[in-house]
Amino acid sequence: MDLRHLGRTGLRVSRLGLGTLTWGSEIDERGAAELLKTFWAAGGTLVDTADVYADGEAERLLGRLLDSAVPREDLVIATKAGSVPDPDRRFDTSRGHLLAALDASLARLRTDHVDLWQVHAFDPDTPLEETLQAVDVAITTGRARYAGVSNFSGWQLAKAATWQLAAPVGRNRLSSTQMEYSLLQRGVEREVLPAALDLGLGLLPSSPLGRGVLTGKYREGARPTDSRGASDMLAGFVAPYLDETAGRIVDAVAIAADGLAVTPGQVALAWVRDRPGVAAPLLGARTARQLEEALSVEALSLPDEIRRALDDVSAPVHHYPDQDWSSL
Repeated sequence: MDLRHLGRTGLRVSRLGLGTLTWGSEIDERGAAELLKTFWAAGGTLVDTADVYADGEAERLLGRLLDSAVPREDLVIATKAGSVPDPDRRFDTSRGHLLAALDASLARLRTDHVDLWQVHAFDPDTPLEETLQAVDVAITTGRARYAGVSNFSGWQLAKAATWQLAAPVGRNRLSSTQMEYSLLQRGVEREVLPAALDLGLGLLPSSPLGRGVLTGKYREGARPTDSRGASDMLAGFVAPYLDETAGRIVDAVAIAADGLAVTPGQVALAWVRDRPGVAAPLLGARTARQLEEALSVEALSLPDEIRRALDDVSAPVHHYPDQDWSSL
């Protein structure tokens, strides 16, 4: 698998990443081992997790598999901190919480450092400079090699990245931002992606297959029993992408797939993988077979006419003040 630089840094990652959202909840250790081995055998390096996935069990699973299933040095391990199970406060990015959470992640992962440490979301109750000071401590103490953010809006991302760049020499710049991005969710193109491109951050798209909808499995109202749409835990996660607008986009993807003799999922994944600013879409496969199919997209490059057609059918509506002012 080809490698890409993560933003404007020297770190290179595989241009497809492996997500672990359901490890420890829907995927057991045996299934996780099969996924990790399949990913590694295909040349994949970037594995993304978080301290809150399955209440830490996703990190524990990954930690048990490092070296026993796949060599630790062959992987770029990314995790997140800042989400908290508190009904009154969804996020805590205070210095105390973040550094304690990082130490707990390292213990679960059975490693002395993570390659990419990400602030899981913006916390309006903590000064941003305090959050970024924690990032600096994590890197200068060697517990993290690189840092990024996740779920930051455009202005939040720009403020955080600019703060790091404007600080005295020695401040550790941000390298990435993780956001949902697919043919069914192109909201990041309004402000987040332009900010990331300008500031030199690589985008890590989550849910690049539109929460599974872009595979075509839900066409004509179908809900396979083994799908997320039929899962008690994740049905609500999928539901927003089962409307009429999404159906038109899925139909267009299916037509393109038929013409290229590939699957709809491969078309949708190739589209987001090759968007400007994207470093590595994160795959949330449930089985090794699903993952193998997704990874086979490495050899696929969409023809310009198909890419433009998909751009048009999925184009988000931009209203004031989001439209490109240079075109007014």
